Amino acid sequence: MTAAAAWEAADGRLPHEIGELLAASQQPHLAELRLLMAIPEWLVELPGGQTKSATDVLALCRNEAGLTVIAVEAKVLEDFGPTVAQKRANASDGQKERLQYLHALLGVQHFTDGIRYQLLHRTASALLTARDFHASAAVMLVQAFDTPTDRMQEFEAFAAELGATTVCSGVFHVPRFGAPSLYLAWCAGDPKFRKAVVASAV
Repeated sequence: MTAAAAWEAADGRLPHEIGELLAASQQPHLAELRLLMAIPEWLVELPGGQTKSATDVLALCRNEAGLTVIAVEAKVLEDFGPTVAQKRANASDGQKERLQYLHALLGVQHFTDGIRYQLLHRTASALLTARDFHASAAVMLVQAFDTPTDRMQEFEAFAAELGATTVCSGVFHVPRFGAPSLYLAWCAGDPKFRKAVVASAV
């Protein structure tokens, strides 16, 4: 609800804090992005089960470098769910297949136990959707509203496991991916939308 308010207020553009963060990276694929379409609850099929990966907002954007896909995971107080270790424990055959697929897709032989599983499949969703649209870049972006500090630490740990390099504060590039290029981003959402949602619930 908080993220929905932020995107609706952006009036056909990227929320200003997201646009500013990506532009600050000075990456050709991320600068001066024009929002073409924002789709809520974007679903991506993954091998190993019937459950699809649901992205909070899928943003299709364009600039002079081409098309960029941004898969937005919005967070307020909730965490990233189970760790990879918890998913491995007593995993069904389908869950094992999905874990193996995510490791192969993301190019990591073995994610360490403490990595949050949700970050794997949200990043996979961004990458697969970018490929489907023949986009030049994919971004998995966490839009965080009053999110506890340890969530960002978990995000940074995931980025490190992918071998990502920091291009600016909050934006990471995973160099082994090309066509599409892969980026991870952590953006602090405008707190006024969090306050507005809380006030409306009182």
